[in-house]
Amino acid sequence: MRSLFWRILATFWLAIALAAGLAVLLGHALNQDTWIINRHPGVKDLSKIWTQVYEHQGPIAAQFLLERHRSRFHVDVQVLAENGQPIIRGTFPPRAAAFEARQENRDGRLPWRRLTVDYTSPLSGETYLFIYRIPNSELQAWHRGSLFWPLSAIGIALVVLTGFSLLLTLSITRPLDRLRGAVHDLGQTTYQQNSLARLATRRDELGVLASDFNRMGARLQSLISSQRQLLRDVSHELRSPLARLRIAIALAERATPSEREVIWPRLAKECDRLEALISEILELARLDAEPGAASPVDLAAMFAQLEENARIVSPNQHIDWRVETAIDLRGWPDMLERALDNLLRNALRFNPEGQPIELRASADEDWAVLSIRDHGPGVDEAHLTQLSEPFFRAPGQTTAGHGLGLAIARRAAERHGGELLLGNHPDGGFVASIRLPLRAAVAKTPLPAGD
Repeated sequence: MRSLFWRILATFWLAIALAAGLAVLLGHALNQDTWIINRHPGVKDLSKIWTQVYEHQGPIAAQFLLERHRSRFHVDVQVLAENGQPIIRGTFPPRAAAFEARQENRDGRLPWRRLTVDYTSPLSGETYLFIYRIPNSELQAWHRGSLFWPLSAIGIALVVLTGFSLLLTLSITRPLDRLRGAVHDLGQTTYQQNSLARLATRRDELGVLASDFNRMGARLQSLISSQRQLLRDVSHELRSPLARLRIAIALAERATPSEREVIWPRLAKECDRLEALISEILELARLDAEPGAASPVDLAAMFAQLEENARIVSPNQHIDWRVETAIDLRGWPDMLERALDNLLRNALRFNPEGQPIELRASADEDWAVLSIRDHGPGVDEAHLTQLSEPFFRAPGQTTAGHGLGLAIARRAAERHGGELLLGNHPDGGFVASIRLPLRAAVAKTPLPAGD
């Protein structure tokens, strides 16, 4: 994180500093004469002052002004009229023009810097051409003194830009450091959802990332807690059949041949129960895996298959199934069929013979509702919220089971983006409904019901 901090800081600082420095240098290079004319004390405002003196006091006063100015700033000045003729004698040294011509013919080097400025008098409207000759030694001395202001300005600008760059860098690296800490806590299973609560309030990409990370962390924490609870429940549920198997094996070792004939069926039954429990646990665990791409669900064919399965398990029970509307439902048919099969098997255990089990599919606005109703005794209202928890069995329940069927159905409904609804029917019995989102539900004539 430190290397990223300095890398971002250096990048912003250098980019802004180079841009500012290049802008100053380019402007200085392109406007060299203008820079000197506007800032050198021997040139700045001289044209305006001389014009006022010349037009109000005459040529003698104007000549005296230039001579006094030369002695003070060591700058020679010549003033020409619009026709190119000198207005006054000026302060140029004798034979300066001839010397300039000879130097230009040789190597172009001159001991002075020549500048020209046009100035139009606001009073008379006359235009004057001012020619300045500044010795190179004088110009270099002035450059050394005049660089203090631009260098000071550049220094102040760099300090300010450094501060802004630092703030910008911290605004990026500090949230990343918080996210790094949250990732570390998540890996150590000590993640707290409020650790990124302040960062999640930001209205930028980092705030969105923190919000998504909070949701992911909460989901992972929930899954970890669920897995831990599942492991505890599994270990508890497996102890009972294993203990019974050990007791039966110990009894078989000391039993007579006739007694063993009675014990072997018990051993086989306990093994079957253990195998069924492990199968249900594996089925519950598989629901957390990636199911692949969704596909259309044929509810009529699924209900017909469920009815056939129920006849094998309970030949004396009657299944009354009906798809009340044509439903365009997409999902994972195998997962959904296993969930409904668990709900149906649960209903078969409690439904009295002679009463049909009602299996229905209907559309409720943007939702598909798949419900199974039996005519059994129902469930105490106080235990309805716990029925879908793994290994939970309502008090007083004597039928076979491990308490995983409703948990599997709930997990399958959640994988489809829906929910499992459990309740007692007003006319008696128990109703388990899976509510799933769908793309479209078109009301049509109900499909044929099952036998």
